[in-house]
Amino acid sequence: MPSLAAAKAGRPTSGDLAILGAAQIAEALAVTTYTHIIDTAPFFRHLASDDRGYLKAARQEEMSHYLLEESVTGKPSPFTTFYYPSKMFSDAQTTLNVLVTLEDAFIAAYLVGVRNFSSAALRVTSARIMGIESDHRTLARVVAPGVAKRDGGPIEKVTGIQGEPESVDPPNNNGYERTLKWTNISQAVTALTPFVDKTAAGNAGFDTGKTYQFKPFTPTLPEPLGAFHSFLG
Repeated sequence: MPSLAAAKAGRPTSGDLAILGAAQIAEALAVTTYTHIIDTAPFFRHLASDDRGYLKAARQEEMSHYLLEESVTGKPSPFTTFYYPSKMFSDAQTTLNVLVTLEDAFIAAYLVGVRNFSSAALRVTSARIMGIESDHRTLARVVAPGVAKRDGGPIEKVTGIQGEPESVDPPNNNGYERTLKWTNISQAVTALTPFVDKTAAGNAGFDTGKTYQFKPFTPTLPEPLGAFHSFLG
């Protein structure tokens, strides 16, 4: 995996490392989420093959992001145990609501990186990852109406991080990515805290009786042309 430290801009600052560390937590959470959707969510088995393919590819992509970030921080995510709302992997509406909520947060967090990273190489890398998180948000909304009747579908509205049910028609409903008015990476960390901290999870009404572990793996991206070849693209 190429190292961000190889960028011509030189060594990352403490601020860069704070953003990358938060991004690692987000990516570990994303990998864990997609893994359990694929492995345990009943609705997954009844989706069309292209929708299943999106979820499988997203898992690979999130793992690739994690490893790229780890290559510069030099250490794993400080959080590898996660909590979710009740029925996270048994109820399709809950699953998609949380999935879109997370992708909303990831998009805004990487835009903080675009705003605050110290070098052009890191800012462009952040934008490149953010674009993939945007794909994931839209594709999660594409999945919703394809949820089978036996699994509570078709799902016509999905609620993301802003707490408002939004129609999935059209699934690409953003003219511009939503920053959530985040300007500091601490805002992203706060938003993700219920997923990583038991007390915060309980306060948010999450199920604290069951935990989910991040299990790293070596990813295989769906298209070699879309891999991180270098800072030149």
